Amino acid sequence: MNKTKAAIIACVPALLLAVTACSGDNGGNREVIREPGKTITVIDNDSKTPAAGPAITVGGIKRYEKVEIFGWLDKDTVIVSQENESLAKMKLEELADSYPRSLYRVNLKTGERVPLKEQENVFLGGASLSPDNKHLIYQEYTLGDPVYHVMNLDTLKSFSLTGEPIGGAMSARWTDDGSVIGASYGGGAYTATTKGDITALEELGEGALIIVAKLGSRVYYNSNADEALKVLHLDTKETQSMGLGSVGSVIPSPDGKQLLVTQYEGSKVKLTLCDLDGGNAKTIAEGAELGGMSWSADQRLIAFSMQAEVSGATVKGLYVHDLLSDQAVRIAADVDSAVNSSWSPAGDKLTYSVWNGSSYDSSVVEIHSSLQP
Repeated sequence: MNKTKAAIIACVPALLLAVTACSGDNGGNREVIREPGKTITVIDNDSKTPAAGPAITVGGIKRYEKVEIFGWLDKDTVIVSQENESLAKMKLEELADSYPRSLYRVNLKTGERVPLKEQENVFLGGASLSPDNKHLIYQEYTLGDPVYHVMNLDTLKSFSLTGEPIGGAMSARWTDDGSVIGASYGGGAYTATTKGDITALEELGEGALIIVAKLGSRVYYNSNADEALKVLHLDTKETQSMGLGSVGSVIPSPDGKQLLVTQYEGSKVKLTLCDLDGGNAKTIAEGAELGGMSWSADQRLIAFSMQAEVSGATVKGLYVHDLLSDQAVRIAADVDSAVNSSWSPAGDKLTYSVWNGSSYDSSVVEIHSSLQP
């Protein structure tokens, strides 16, 4: 889509949307989005003047084939994983047609690509930046379970989240204070510093945990035995239920005052916005599949991919929900479930990555809003 073509939606809830194409009275191309039992909203892709009232508009979209983008170091620079054709192809017969995947720092403006980590016969990916952008969690994998590592982006030295007392990390994510937390293969949870000190979290020392996320003195978790979300208060050692069942993921807001939670209900999954104790829960989106959730830095915008079945038809796309106007906009159509998405520091660009069946492809979308917070 070029910069003169914008997708503008007014007053569209982020629920199940059925989409059909049509032509307007003046011959312009439009999309008509129908929500069962409610009014029809028209998106005029050829309109140069936004409709009156709150709106999110889409500028240019640039696509990067065979590249997975993970996050922004600054307004122009991102962390990516892509095949490294300077290395020999993978040795395993099942992967013999693939090159190893390496980690790079890429300037989207100039195209400059700087290697961060290159390694023979492995895929490197699953990266996430620390809150201060000085360290990187990444995964090393082939066909089995991934091994998690932490890299210092100044020295490019890294250490693995393995060994005593955890055996190995089943998951790893950043906390708000710049440490690492996750579930371990040895059972329970662990924490790690960026210097490589790994400690078992005694309060959650047993059981096969799924989610482990830390925000301040709160640790959110669930397990294979009980998928309802709980919170452990490290200062009081007390545990309480969040009142949220079948939870698949937890994403804190940048200011640490709200949570995005995915919940499974039969064949559907919904995206819930709630307070830190689970209160004031509000459904943002609901569909057959949800993925690629992320907050903008000012916590005004929430990105997610969604696939839904409406009247026997599959509707899918990438959406942005504006908390200021309480509206959602589909910014890209026919997007299979996004693996991840990330916002630029200013919130004016959004990256998202998808798996096309053989490799990852990414896009960078320019986002504009007619509302000011």
